Amino acid sequence: MSKESTLRPADEEARGIARDLLSAARFGALAVVHPASGAPFVTRVALGLAEDGGLISLVSTLSQHTGALQENPNCSLLVGEPGEKGDPLTHARLTVQCAAKFVDKADASYMDLRAHYLLTHPKAKLYIDFADFRFVRFQVKEAFLNGGFGFACELTAADLGQP
Repeated sequence: MSKESTLRPADEEARGIARDLLSAARFGALAVVHPASGAPFVTRVALGLAEDGGLISLVSTLSQHTGALQENPNCSLLVGEPGEKGDPLTHARLTVQCAAKFVDKADASYMDLRAHYLLTHPKAKLYIDFADFRFVRFQVKEAFLNGGFGFACELTAADLGQP
């Protein structure tokens, strides 16, 4: 059975679920390729939306996942948490395949990005200005929505409202 035959066409319901998952996400699972082993490496990172709607995170250059992204910017993010009741597999989740791009602190947009991020992540004020912290933008390539059993579809960056 081919992949295409198992996926629903992207429609407004799927787009809405995916966009809701992204707008509600304050963290996500980030998967990178570990530079030393070449194996997948997954960690939890804070996640937010920039003013333009793009996915962003604040990461430390001391972390393994940041080093991995600097070596290979291809990554995936998983957002969506199971509800309090029922089978976790019945709850929607979104896998987003991305390319990471770091934002230099000297970049003209950095201070606006900083101010906007603190609106949704106020506790980051404790470390946002540490020398080792940088913003990373995740440029969406494609996404896969699993809305529960029998509800899966492939989405584009445009479907997600991404720049």
